[in-house]
Amino acid sequence: MKLEDLDLFVRTADSGNITAAARDLDISPAAASAAIKRLEQQVDNSLFIRSTRKLRLTAAGERFLPHCRRVLAELIEATQALAQDKTQLSGALKISVSSDFGRNLLLPWLDDFMQQHPLISISLNASDSLSDFYRDRVDIALRYGKPEDSSLVAFPICETQRVLCAAPEYLARYGTPQHPKALAEHNCLLYLVGERTYDVWSFSHQQESMKIRVQGNRICNDADLVHRWAVSGQGIAFKSRLDMVQDLQAGNVIELLAEYSTEPANLWLICPNRKQVTPAVLMFRDMLRQRCKALLES
Repeated sequence: MKLEDLDLFVRTADSGNITAAARDLDISPAAASAAIKRLEQQVDNSLFIRSTRKLRLTAAGERFLPHCRRVLAELIEATQALAQDKTQLSGALKISVSSDFGRNLLLPWLDDFMQQHPLISISLNASDSLSDFYRDRVDIALRYGKPEDSSLVAFPICETQRVLCAAPEYLARYGTPQHPKALAEHNCLLYLVGERTYDVWSFSHQQESMKIRVQGNRICNDADLVHRWAVSGQGIAFKSRLDMVQDLQAGNVIELLAEYSTEPANLWLICPNRKQVTPAVLMFRDMLRQRCKALLES
């Protein structure tokens, strides 16, 4: 069975006209008719009901069509993948990333990415301050939460939520909260989101939803420090599960109130415009998706 015949079949089904399909493929109508007849003989079914004006799919043709579309789409994807393999990615990427994700997860991933693509160079800005794409000349920003500015190009990287957690040493000393309201009795580790202290934490369970205002004796403008304070037993943190997952798996921190749903903390890759969406950016995006998925599922 020839792929050219499958392509002709799909085009004919879409247009309802074998002459138009033949013109698209730069072959004669007679050659196209012969190809359709050859395909029908191979599948041992009539694929079209022929009339004087238009071709219409038979029931067998209707069933056969989606399979042909899938085969042709997979062929195109495979061809593109081979073409990418032959073309080395190159250029400079200026990346803005949140402090915790950048320092504790992204750095080793970047090393592997640059080993695979040695002509890529990276300029990294690790900060929890929101990037001004035009002032900072940033190509990519990695941030939790979808941007409100609809003019930006945003790709979802992974879906996750915030996790409430503390070190075993802290819990042994001060006890484990059994309800979000009990957080008022604990030292909560705070950081700034923009210019605002992130001190109102949201929880829901069954029909109960609540916003809890928390307080603590430590606050900073760098969420990585909150991470480190939590691991060292200084208080309770409320951060993206992606940021904390390795310490959760290692037992360095314990998840609290796991029966409660918390706020989403989805990771997004953001570009200032479509011109910045280069093959290198798309490859970087795909690498991030694979790594984050593997980490959260491990």
